[in-house]
Amino acid sequence: MSFYLTLTPHRHVRLALVAIAASLAFATPARADAPAGRHAAVAAYPAPPAELYPQLFAAVQLGHVFGDGKTFADALPKGRPAAIEAEYRQAKDRPGFILADFVRQHFDLPKDNADAYASDRSQSLQQHIAGLWPHLTQQPAPASAASSLLPLPQPYVVPGGRFREIYYWDSYFTMLGLLQNGKPQLMRAMVDNFSSLIDRYGHIPNGNRSYYLSRSQPPFYYKMVGLLSSGDEAGAYARYLPQLRREYGFWMDGEHDLKPGAAYRRVVALADGSVLNRYYDDRAAPRDESYAEDVKLARQSGRQAAEVYRDVRAGAESGWDFSSRWFADGKTLAAIETTAILPVDLNSLLYGLENAIRLGCERVRDLACSSDFKQRAERRRVAVQKYLWDETAGYYVDYQWVKRQPTARPGAATLYPLFTGIAEPAQAARVARWTGNELLKPHGVVTTPVDSGQQWDAPNGWAPLQWIAVDGLNRYGLHALARDIAARWMGKVQQVYAGSGKLVEKYDVTAGGAAAGGGEYALQDGFGWTNGVAMQLMALYPELQRP
Repeated sequence: MSFYLTLTPHRHVRLALVAIAASLAFATPARADAPAGRHAAVAAYPAPPAELYPQLFAAVQLGHVFGDGKTFADALPKGRPAAIEAEYRQAKDRPGFILADFVRQHFDLPKDNADAYASDRSQSLQQHIAGLWPHLTQQPAPASAASSLLPLPQPYVVPGGRFREIYYWDSYFTMLGLLQNGKPQLMRAMVDNFSSLIDRYGHIPNGNRSYYLSRSQPPFYYKMVGLLSSGDEAGAYARYLPQLRREYGFWMDGEHDLKPGAAYRRVVALADGSVLNRYYDDRAAPRDESYAEDVKLARQSGRQAAEVYRDVRAGAESGWDFSSRWFADGKTLAAIETTAILPVDLNSLLYGLENAIRLGCERVRDLACSSDFKQRAERRRVAVQKYLWDETAGYYVDYQWVKRQPTARPGAATLYPLFTGIAEPAQAARVARWTGNELLKPHGVVTTPVDSGQQWDAPNGWAPLQWIAVDGLNRYGLHALARDIAARWMGKVQQVYAGSGKLVEKYDVTAGGAAAGGGEYALQDGFGWTNGVAMQLMALYPELQRP
């Protein structure tokens, strides 16, 4: 299929046909309502906006009616989607038809979170964060078949800005702040919301939107469950054991049918029989929220469009959307190869999930389960050490399983084996040394040493990676570097707050760094995980607090 299109205002029909073909021809049988027989029965996935009104959706997104493609993906139709689509097809070629007016007539547009929040810079940072939580907390909304929003049973905290829904991996770091602010009920509500998504769909989607259902995000659910009972994590794991096991089944779907050198969904069998995981997406079409960007990228890449879409979506599942760590040439998004990579962060987290399930099974005296997951965790540990550890360089790095070689594109993900306890003490010491030499900047840990223009690269630093570093280093007794990272990061967060009254999504951590850049959207404020990590670091190091 060709995506070499001339994007003029009069080509909406052609663009819509391309959109429909991309959505249908590239859809995979891995949707929950498909007769795959490989995973437990779950609710049928509601169709995303790109499928509910395909020609209109393609016209709006490719016509750049809104500056941010997520705006229309989140818009609420005022009538039945099929009727709106039919009306659009009849009206679009009439003289004087204005697409933007049609959209505003038939849709309620979303508003950004925390837009109305006015900062009081006379407040301390702790007071500011405590006051932000109510503005970032959403109440359960009634289900609507026409909305892309997936209803949740309990209140939940959103990141802020354009991110108007709950996000999977963000929520763990947000919950660190809720813990420090004494909000156990809201924390439990967050976990119960994720549990409800697992119960309904068999996994936790990227966020509670229909267009996110085909992918997940880094599996931090077990870490969130552990926060509910930090003095007895095994007890918490036991209470949520069915959901923990079901999520694990999602990530491991297809493991028993793989031959060495083959992959299915998120599992890859290596030549020696080891099984490790990759990021993936069950659809290979343009993302609803970044539709125009994906179509343009596929057109310019010179590659099969379906391949590009799948790798871009898998990059979104990683949470690192986007980073040079996913690029075959280490430079350009068009060279993205996410599905060909076995990531160190994902496999470290799944090792943690396997141990969490083991502990939960031990608590309920399911000895067969605990033995199984003990063996699973050990097999993964051995495989991570074999394939993801670079003995010469002294760091953990992703593995390109198709080419059977390390990617040689290291970054802050190297700290995950410390965070989940896979690393040996000598390895942790070498990772710390490399981090101090290559990643530590005046204002914290940089995401990668590469400045590619992407947001998950230099010069940007992100709150979740600072916490992964601090917690992982402390686990191995590397306290000086951990505190140094925390102090540098909090200095930057405090500096930006003092100047703007805001906490933002990401920061430039280099010397003299200004606002962080890169990515597909403007810098967002709010911001859930920055709030959470800041509160956790100030609790861990009280001397970093400022009046």
